[in-house]
Amino acid sequence: MEDSPLVLGIDLGTSGIRVAVLNEQKTVLHSRASPYGTGLTRPEDWQQGCRELIRAIPEGMRARLLALAVDGTSGTLLACKPDGVPISRALLYSEAFPDHAQRLQRLVPEGGPAASTSGSLARGLQLIQQYGSDLLLRHQADWLNGWLLNDWRWGEEGNNIRLGWDLEQNAWLPGLVDQAWRQALPQISPSGSTLGRIAPERAVDLGLPEQLRVIAGTTDSNAAVLAADPGDDDGITVLGTTLVIKRFTERPIRGPGITRHRVGGRWLCGGASNTGGGVLSRFFDDELLKELSRQIDPETDSGLSLLPYPGPGERFPVDDPDLQPVLEPRPVSDALYLHGLLEGLAAIEQQGWHCLTKLGAPPPARVISLGGGARNPQWRRLRERRLKVPVVSCFHPPAAGVARLALDAVAA
Repeated sequence: MEDSPLVLGIDLGTSGIRVAVLNEQKTVLHSRASPYGTGLTRPEDWQQGCRELIRAIPEGMRARLLALAVDGTSGTLLACKPDGVPISRALLYSEAFPDHAQRLQRLVPEGGPAASTSGSLARGLQLIQQYGSDLLLRHQADWLNGWLLNDWRWGEEGNNIRLGWDLEQNAWLPGLVDQAWRQALPQISPSGSTLGRIAPERAVDLGLPEQLRVIAGTTDSNAAVLAADPGDDDGITVLGTTLVIKRFTERPIRGPGITRHRVGGRWLCGGASNTGGGVLSRFFDDELLKELSRQIDPETDSGLSLLPYPGPGERFPVDDPDLQPVLEPRPVSDALYLHGLLEGLAAIEQQGWHCLTKLGAPPPARVISLGGGARNPQWRRLRERRLKVPVVSCFHPPAAGVARLALDAVAA
C-alpha cells in the first residue's frame, strides 16, 4: 500500500554510509550509499553523509517513516562534550594502545573483550589521558543517535561490550564503576529498544516526520547478519578479510575466542578467525582470483594440505598464538594453488562450526554466506562439500538489517 508505514536503516560501515528503507514486508524500497568525505575518523562526515543520503530519499517515503535504527563500526570511539561536540577525531576500531596494558589488567582482571589493548576501553583510557575526564565516550552509532535525538546520554549494549559492558549481568564491569571518569560512560539501552523521538530541529533539517522514533541498533557486523534474515536452523559465515561465523542461540555460548552479542533480544554467538579472504590477496589480485577460480573443478580435491594463515597465531576456532601457517608446497599451476588455499579455508570454517557445536550451539542445517567471498561460486561449492549442508549467498546491505530492528520495534 502506498500509505503503509516504512522504516529506515542507517549503516555506518568501514568505508562509507548506506541507508535503506523497508516496508512491512521487509522489502527494500530504497537504498543508497556514499563514501566518507575524508575518512572514518571525522564525526562531521558521519553527519553530513547521513544528511545527504536522508534528504535524497523520495519525499513521499520520508513522510511515511515511523522509525529508524543505526549501526556502526564496532569499537570506533570518540570523546565529546556533554552537548555532543567532538573534542577530537574518532579513534578507529583497529587502533591499539599497548601502553595501557597494565591498567587494563587492573580494571578487567578477569579478561574478556574490554581487556584487550585494541578494545574500546584502551581507546577510552587514551582519550581520557589526552583530554581529561570531563567528557563523554561514545561509539560511532551511539554518537549519531545522540545527534538525531539531541541527547547524547545513550549507548546501545552491543556497541559497548569492548568498553566494558557485561551483557549477561546488564551492568558495567565492577572495575569501572568506581572510576573518577564513570560519568563518561553511556547509559545503556538494549538493542531494539526505543531511545526516543527525533529532535524537532533535526526532523526539520532532514525532512523527517516529527514523530519518528529512534531505535537502538547494533554493530555493523551484526546488522549484516540481520540483513540475511537467518532462520533458527541457519548459520552465517562472513567471508571478508577475515572469516567470521555466527548463529543465533537460545543462550550465550562460552569458550576461547567466542563472541557473544544480544541483538533485538536474541543471543548471537560466534567467532572470528585470523584468516579469511585477506590471505588470498597476498597472492592474487581480484581479477586474477576470478579468472583462476573459473579454472577450478570444485567437485574434485586439490591433493594439497594447506593451512592458509597470513602469519603465526589463531584466535578461533583454536586459541593458539603460535599456530604456524602452511602455504607450501606451491604447485606450478596457480589455479591448483588457489584450489588448495580455498580448501584450507573451508577446512578452517568446518572446524569453526564443529567448535561452536561442541560448545553447545545447534549445528546449522544451512549456511548463509556474506561478504566478498560469497560471490565466488567455486568456493561456495567447495565449502558445501566440506560442510555437508546447503550453502547460499546473501547480498542485502547491512542497512537493511538494522532497519529490521526498527521494523520489529514498531510492530511490537
